[in-house]
Amino acid sequence: MCNNNTDNNSCRCIAEILNVINVLQQNAGCSDACLETCDRGFLGCSTTALNCNTRPVMLYTCCGNGTPWSMPTTRENVVCGDEGVVCSSVFRVEKIDGCCATFRVLADNPDTTETNIPYVATNSFFTMNLNCVCTLRCLPDTYVECI
Repeated sequence: MCNNNTDNNSCRCIAEILNVINVLQQNAGCSDACLETCDRGFLGCSTTALNCNTRPVMLYTCCGNGTPWSMPTTRENVVCGDEGVVCSSVFRVEKIDGCCATFRVLADNPDTTETNIPYVATNSFFTMNLNCVCTLRCLPDTYVECI
């Protein structure tokens, strides 16, 4: 796995889970009993939670030393770590194409009175080679506006 592997099948594990998440987000419907796994067959904490449309994920790379992958929340030409740059390590999968996945960066919801919506969608996207991802962490399903 990682940067020194050219086998396109090595990303299959994470790509398959991301495909499940992507289909669920596109359909945003519920149908199974509640399981706490990334490939749970519905969005939300129960089959009656119809307003969830996103399963947020965090990505960890092989060379990240346990630190989640982070991206700027804006489309400006900036780098995480630069002064004043807001970054996030929470993403929404938007598209899967083999071992490549396109993600939308999610930002913390600035409206602290809205406790049921922890993230807002940004207009910042990136595409990642899934051969570089060694761990995928799923966060609780939620509703994200402007998807």
